[in-house]
Amino acid sequence: MPAPRALLLGRLERHYLIPAQGQPLIDEPGGNLLYAAAGLSLWQPESTSPGLLARVGRDFPSEWLHRFEELGFDITGIRILDEDHDLRSFIAYTDVNTAAYDQPIPHFARLGLPLPKSLLGYERPPYALDSLKQRGPLSLREGDLPSAYAGARHAHLCPLDYFSHILMPPILRTAGVEVMTLETSSAYMHPSFWNEISKLVSGLHTLHTTEKRLRTLFSGRSEDLWEMAERLTTMNCGAVLIRRDARGQFLYDARTGTRYHIPPYPSQPRDRTHEGSAFCGGYLASLLRADDPLRAALHGSVTASLAAEGSGAFYVMDSYVGLAASRLEALSRAVQVL
Repeated sequence: MPAPRALLLGRLERHYLIPAQGQPLIDEPGGNLLYAAAGLSLWQPESTSPGLLARVGRDFPSEWLHRFEELGFDITGIRILDEDHDLRSFIAYTDVNTAAYDQPIPHFARLGLPLPKSLLGYERPPYALDSLKQRGPLSLREGDLPSAYAGARHAHLCPLDYFSHILMPPILRTAGVEVMTLETSSAYMHPSFWNEISKLVSGLHTLHTTEKRLRTLFSGRSEDLWEMAERLTTMNCGAVLIRRDARGQFLYDARTGTRYHIPPYPSQPRDRTHEGSAFCGGYLASLLRADDPLRAALHGSVTASLAAEGSGAFYVMDSYVGLAASRLEALSRAVQVL
């Protein structure tokens, strides 16, 4: 079989989600990897079967893996480890922009629901910066890239630990990847990692990040987002895409020296879980057709707007293609060159 046209590297999770509107999702497939894959598949439903790379424990539901295949995803790169790993993730929204990630009992109680038995004993892992000396069991390794994926030309790395992000790009290039995008993780976008960032962004087609992460990294160095973006592109990065929540996105294309503001599409969001990963999936889908960062950013913005209107990793895949195209046309007229 030919290699997938696009590879996606990220995390798989078991989601327990209480959206601001609608019914809770109890132990459903989740993680940034699936949101990115669904976002890509919105635009490439027939011509692309994205290859997924992730690590999971032996307790990860096998029926979910079969479901991923049925949706058109290539799961050759999902490595099942010899031990269990707790991949539960709890999110409760009190409103569409405010989320809680721990203490699930009171959130189920306010809905008059008992705590799911499968969520007993859940504790959110404490936040900590990534280690420069140790990698975790779920960090990607060189041997995790299947030989069947050799020859893929495009790849996107979802938010992962520093070791995965620094190790996998050169491995992907050796395997034939020519166009690579990466979304930063908050666990290393910190001044203490400043000397490592150039190695991480070098050779990327586009670096995806958020305003908050960028400001944290550049703390004490700059307060100007455009200056930050330009500084990153001097590290051999083609473009920087900055997501700014309700204010849309900034895009700096270093090849032309152009600054763009892409406003958010005026939709009615209900669930912003992994909205950024859906954005990145739509962005990569556009790059599969043409090397145009602005066009890709428009695809990403439309994808995110559709993904946030419902709940679950695969919601966006049920969107009407004509609706996506209509939003793309409308949003393209609102772009500002700064």
